[in-house]
Amino acid sequence: MAETINGQNQKTPLLKILSQTVKTGIIRSNLVPMFAGLTLSLYTYQISITDKLLEILFAFLGSIFVIGAAGAFNNLYDREIDAIMKRTQGRPTVTGEIKPGTVLWLGIIMAVAGIILLCLTTPLAGLLGFLGLFFYVFPYTMWSKRRTVYNTEIGSISGAMPPLIGWAAMYPDITHPAILGLFVIAVIWQMPHFYSIAIRRHEEYQAAGIPMLPVVKGVRRTYIQTNIYLIVMFGISFLLSSLSVGLMLVSLIMSLGWLMLSVFGYQRMDSEKWAKSMFIYSLIHMTVVFSTVIIYSLMGIIFKL
Repeated sequence: MAETINGQNQKTPLLKILSQTVKTGIIRSNLVPMFAGLTLSLYTYQISITDKLLEILFAFLGSIFVIGAAGAFNNLYDREIDAIMKRTQGRPTVTGEIKPGTVLWLGIIMAVAGIILLCLTTPLAGLLGFLGLFFYVFPYTMWSKRRTVYNTEIGSISGAMPPLIGWAAMYPDITHPAILGLFVIAVIWQMPHFYSIAIRRHEEYQAAGIPMLPVVKGVRRTYIQTNIYLIVMFGISFLLSSLSVGLMLVSLIMSLGWLMLSVFGYQRMDSEKWAKSMFIYSLIHMTVVFSTVIIYSLMGIIFKL
């Protein structure tokens, strides 16, 4: 299918079709927490960047391929409900600009290549990459997304894998409190973020039959559950103190700010404005927290050379 401009059909560029199929926007956003885990691991164990240049390259490429494969499989399986929702109607798997068989093979090739590349860093990184892909495709996309209001919680496991993968690619041990804290923060972050999207797209999710929490239980229940998660995130931030009081304080301040926005915003705004403000803050929270981790780790590595 082609785009129409001034009454003339214009063929969509292949790169754009592939980009939309593998969801490059999601790939880019997930590379930030992956790099945060990677740099934090280097700093924690005082590993030289120059000694790990090849592994760093493999970690980036492997993560790109695995995340892209997850996006391709998700687009392939969801194309029927994507056709119902306004924000996803333009995806190539919906418009027919790419064939289902092509998407399947694209996903398989990217998945295999990505897992192999991650295994070339450490076997644990490869295993985590596989688990992240598995959880996203099977428990989330193919099962829980259409069946339970806890689909976001189930999908959050795969969404929080990038920092673990980055850490494990440099050092094959993910039991350090700092990386566990970063992982749990990445898990919890997704609920307020996706709940806010579901409130704003309530009618679309309802039409597609996707049982998002706001659709099934309402905004009030979503508000309460959001606050519970934000309180948990605040508490989890203390795990970062094992590495840096500064990192802990940044996470605490950002989490407290989010909780205050939720409580006072809900009281003073309608649900649409509240959801929009929560969505915007979620992006700010992720950017600040993970960027701080990256900057802190890189500065620590540089000054200890």
